[in-house]
Amino acid sequence: MSAASRGLLTRLRLRLRLLHFGRPHPRTYTSAAADVESAIEAPSDAVRRIIDARPRPMGPESKRTGAIAVKCGMTALWDKWGARVPITVLWLDDNIVSQVKTVEKEGIFALQIGAGQKKAKQLTKPEVGHFRKHGVPLKRKLREFPVTEDGLIPVGTPITVRHFVPGQYVDVTGISMGKGFQGGMKRWGFSGMPASHGASLSHRSIGSTGQRDAPGRVFKGKKMPGRMGGEQVTVKNVWVYKIDPCRNLMWVRGQVPGAEGNFVFIKDSVFRKPDISLLPFPTHFIPEDEDLSQSEPIVADLGDMDPFMAAD
Repeated sequence: MSAASRGLLTRLRLRLRLLHFGRPHPRTYTSAAADVESAIEAPSDAVRRIIDARPRPMGPESKRTGAIAVKCGMTALWDKWGARVPITVLWLDDNIVSQVKTVEKEGIFALQIGAGQKKAKQLTKPEVGHFRKHGVPLKRKLREFPVTEDGLIPVGTPITVRHFVPGQYVDVTGISMGKGFQGGMKRWGFSGMPASHGASLSHRSIGSTGQRDAPGRVFKGKKMPGRMGGEQVTVKNVWVYKIDPCRNLMWVRGQVPGAEGNFVFIKDSVFRKPDISLLPFPTHFIPEDEDLSQSEPIVADLGDMDPFMAAD
């Protein structure tokens, strides 16, 4: 059979198949084409989603955004029994919502918070374009906080110190102070070698690190001398003592990671959950007629603090 005859029969079979079964649906093998077809069939919810700046009731599964603060230093206070309570002062430097992430576009519900100020010449062009795209001022520090769907806030909403309530517990994350190369006693709390008889110039040594011929090596993860500090640390269940809305300052009990002037990230405690009836949800919205210069600091009663935590 010639090539022309084979081509004629092929076209004839195709025409008969179309007449019998109808026009077949074109098959797509790429994920991009499938996404386009699904988007055409079902419009995205991102177009219909309306994120408004208004207070909403907070449910037991709701999650609020966190905030970025600057560690100002430490001081001390005394409770009504005369016990000394160490206090760390944190400053929420012009926190603002710089981006809203949704499931339809990014795959998660999250808020990107920006803090501080920075000049355009100190940022890269992609960073400047990111801020200009969302219409927010240039920020020095960015941090993403996962939230629930009901915890979304519009871009440009300020996050003030009123976001937290005195008496609640928070988790504070930061970069610990670097201590350089340290030995096993300081880095891991080893007891060291004998300090009198039988030891010569090895009082602070860590001792043996391996075994005999089997396995004849040092296991991975062995605690040995090395660099100490300079890593991300989270201090949990930090008690909020006082907030100052006028200066955007917050006093918390105990120490938080990092040196003075470093950024730390604050969010609601995971293990000691605060009372949802006292928290502003999704955040505290500043009234138009509120005068922050006349606002007084809000202080929690030191007697309300957990006595087991106070005895640390």
